[in-house]
Amino acid sequence: MSSSAFVDAPIREIPRLVPISLIEADGVDASCIIAINDELNAFLHAHDCSEPHSDAIWGVAWTANDTVISASADGSVKQFSAVGGQPHPPNATFPTPHSLAQVSLSVSPDGRRALYNSIEGLTKLWNLENGEILGTLESFVRTKEDSEPSWSVTLNPKGETYASTGGSGNVAIHSAQTDNFGEKVTTLTAASSGKSKFGMFVAHSPDGRRVAMSSESGQIYIFDIEAGALSFTFTSHAMSVRSLAWSPDSNLLLSASEDKRLVLHDVRSAPGGAVASFSGHTSWVLSTDISPDGRLGLSGSADKTIKVWDIGARAAVSTVQDTGEVWSVSWRPKAPAAGSPGAFVSGGEDGVVRWWRGAGAGTS
Repeated sequence: MSSSAFVDAPIREIPRLVPISLIEADGVDASCIIAINDELNAFLHAHDCSEPHSDAIWGVAWTANDTVISASADGSVKQFSAVGGQPHPPNATFPTPHSLAQVSLSVSPDGRRALYNSIEGLTKLWNLENGEILGTLESFVRTKEDSEPSWSVTLNPKGETYASTGGSGNVAIHSAQTDNFGEKVTTLTAASSGKSKFGMFVAHSPDGRRVAMSSESGQIYIFDIEAGALSFTFTSHAMSVRSLAWSPDSNLLLSASEDKRLVLHDVRSAPGGAVASFSGHTSWVLSTDISPDGRLGLSGSADKTIKVWDIGARAAVSTVQDTGEVWSVSWRPKAPAAGSPGAFVSGGEDGVVRWWRGAGAGTS
């Protein structure tokens, strides 16, 4: 299923995806991926996965076990070794590809489980070590009045629950336990009055105490999970916020928006929140992540580039040109060696998982 097939879908049912015809520029030769870097933060193309997806990749995650998970519009979820990009393990029984696109992906901090969700709201929890499906929820089957199809999902780092968001613009907390997977624990409400906007992305803080949700209208909501209440609302963007990333200490939140900007928020300084804005992309920013040492931000865009940002300097320090729209980016969770900027992976319109490394450094 091509990502362009969803361009004209009703906004209340499916969030807007990139209308390819509006952002296509001159073609980029796939054999000529280039990089523009400063001397200390240079990144080079390392290698590609050996078995690409047949359609766009909408989610990638580099796990603590040094594998990379990819979720695609072709309905499949794959696991690759970071070294060489081969399927991992070689004889693994991967989940049967779904007939519809996979639109959301989240992995546990220990790299043992992956949570993913399809475009109609089929949520599954996958044991990455043995290939077993630990839980399944058909969220599109409305068993209760307040139930709704999930769009974006995220595992709580503590492991007992996961969060989802969708058409209501609220956040639902579900059980991630195998005996009652998907059972709703509570609902966190984003708006006290008026009509909520579609929830585009949801992400837990690394300490598991908060969950952030972004909307199609540009708002970002921060919830206190233990209190079960909305803590802050950030209005730093005027257009849809596609992706969110927390800093390792859970104090900063980076947002990526269709307004072509990234905004850094300090959740300790609300209600203002925004402490920096990053500009440089020429089209929608589709994905973001923060490095494990908290020093660098990462962004993938519909302008077919990936940018690395020095968070302290508030500036782009590296730009790499990809072959198509970059739907997802993910840093290697292992802290980089001294003098190395680290490594990351990307997934995009061409269906290829692509590895990038710091110049002069390997991924090991």
